[in-house]
Amino acid sequence: MEIKKLTATEIAEKVRNQELTAQECIEATFQRISQVDEKVRAYITLTKNQALEHARKIDQKARKGEKLGRLAGVPIAVKDNICTRGTRTTCASKMLENFTPPYDATVIRRINAEDCVIVGKTNMDEFAMGTSTETSHFNPTHNPWDLNRVPGGSSGGSAAAVSSGEATLALGSDTGGSIRCPASFVGVTGLKPTYGLVSRYGLIAYANSLEQIGPIAKTTQDCALLLNVIAGPDESDSTSLPQQPPNYTDSLATSLQGLRIGIPKETLGEGTDSNVENAVHNCSTKLEELGAKCQETTLPTLNYALAAYYLIAMSEASSNLARFDGMRYGYRIDDDDLDWSAVYSKSRREGFGPEVKRRIILGTYALSAGYYDRLFMKALKVVTLIRRDFDRAFKSFDALITPTMPIPAFKIGEKIDDLISLYMCDIDTVPVNLAGLPAISFPAGFSNGLPIGVQAIAPPLREDLTLKVAYAFEQNTDFGKKSPNL
Repeated sequence: MEIKKLTATEIAEKVRNQELTAQECIEATFQRISQVDEKVRAYITLTKNQALEHARKIDQKARKGEKLGRLAGVPIAVKDNICTRGTRTTCASKMLENFTPPYDATVIRRINAEDCVIVGKTNMDEFAMGTSTETSHFNPTHNPWDLNRVPGGSSGGSAAAVSSGEATLALGSDTGGSIRCPASFVGVTGLKPTYGLVSRYGLIAYANSLEQIGPIAKTTQDCALLLNVIAGPDESDSTSLPQQPPNYTDSLATSLQGLRIGIPKETLGEGTDSNVENAVHNCSTKLEELGAKCQETTLPTLNYALAAYYLIAMSEASSNLARFDGMRYGYRIDDDDLDWSAVYSKSRREGFGPEVKRRIILGTYALSAGYYDRLFMKALKVVTLIRRDFDRAFKSFDALITPTMPIPAFKIGEKIDDLISLYMCDIDTVPVNLAGLPAISFPAGFSNGLPIGVQAIAPPLREDLTLKVAYAFEQNTDFGKKSPNL
């Protein structure tokens, strides 16, 4: 039995039935990490000793006949912007290179309560600002399907860990596509929940109004299982929604009879790779075979989404990252001859990487006197129009499908100095964040051996519909069953 090929659902069931011990599962995972992570570079920090100790405690509970959690013994990788008590949380930045949080994020407490085992903190774009995991202070992560290519970002380490068998589940965060982009590029499933469904407490903020923590997994069922654990109200997060979520695994079905699915024409055509476009059309054909009715539709304001997103995200980043000042915690230059303002300025100049500094500067400009109304406020008005477009679409359709990314994974170094081209990669994912909607990326094709993802979008709090579409497609195709050869 190859443990790296088991799903989270299978592992948890085997551990509960004592067919497999949690310790065996975690040891096998670290063995896999030792074999391939020098190539993939998915992790920043490994937590082997803590993970094995946690696994032994789970096995002791099993032997005593005590009830085990829904994720018993499942190895999970955690994006390094989610706080973990006693384990450093760097945001892949020099600024927080040695920061160890004194508390756990809410999602960490919830997975721990269900006997999930954290095996490490994963690489990412610095402060979640990027589409390729190349802006990390530590090193780029490599795509397991082609080590010369990017895994996507900003949750590239989390997605690559799942794709390469270095973890069974992973947590990522999604501000403008940061779960769905790497899921598409490395051939796994990633879900961005409705804004407020999953607590953001303990997530180091980039853009508060846009970001959500979500699951990355090998299968749709595993995504639903992890979402069951992490979703729900949280008094520690004022943006958390008050209602109790349903059981998402109950929504999984292989028939889509009667489901109405729209395909926004703005997401296809110019700028979209022909193989990606073909994957969307082939996906719609398969969904129709499964009982759905697919039809082209239009959301005209999507053409303005990217500009609005970057104005809002950079403005919020400018505000959020002001706290990293070299005074209280984080990187601080060692120079007693400088006054506080010089220490503040130089610490930030050395502590942040180029992309983070660029976004802080642009965001500060957009919020400055004389430009606030012309830029930031105008972007917020565009968001209202985008939400209205989605509302109109969902009166005619139950869900929408689009490309997750307009192109397959590109080569490391290919776009890092071509910022417009790099930012344009987010064109199909950012509207979902602006509107606060749920969306899932699932494997739907290949282009010259590289995975292609298709994205299913649903109305607020209808994660069940996105999961239903993804699961039905997954169960009737082989795209998600393939693995990279490392």
